[in-house]
Amino acid sequence: MKKVVLKLDLHDDKAKQKAMKAVSSLSGVNSIAMDMKDKKLTVVGDVDPVDIVSKLRKGWHTDILTVGPAKEEKKEDGKKDEGKKDEKKDGDKKKDTDKQIQELVDAYKAYNPHLTRYYHVQSAEENPNACVIC
Repeated sequence: MKKVVLKLDLHDDKAKQKAMKAVSSLSGVNSIAMDMKDKKLTVVGDVDPVDIVSKLRKGWHTDILTVGPAKEEKKEDGKKDEGKKDEKKDGDKKKDTDKQIQELVDAYKAYNPHLTRYYHVQSAEENPNACVIC
């Protein structure tokens, strides 16, 4: 994960929207933040800074201010407790995922009540009007 801070030559909100849309189209971008006061764009993710700059230089003058690792908060005291919590959370996440899938299936059934669950296959011998090309 990298944190890239760029200085852009933007003048209005429309240019800001276009710049953020251009950067968000790159794969590996986790978050984008724009400070219009200082005209700084902050991009966090697994993306190459050169790709970001080349994408933005098509429309605006772009300078790279800083490139570094993304800051992550770490707690050394809570590591022992986190392992136990993660095991419980994995079970809860699995249940939540199953529940969400069931809700989606129920919603689809309500949307399309003629949902086909079973397929009835007829052979040419059973139906004399069936067209068969041999």
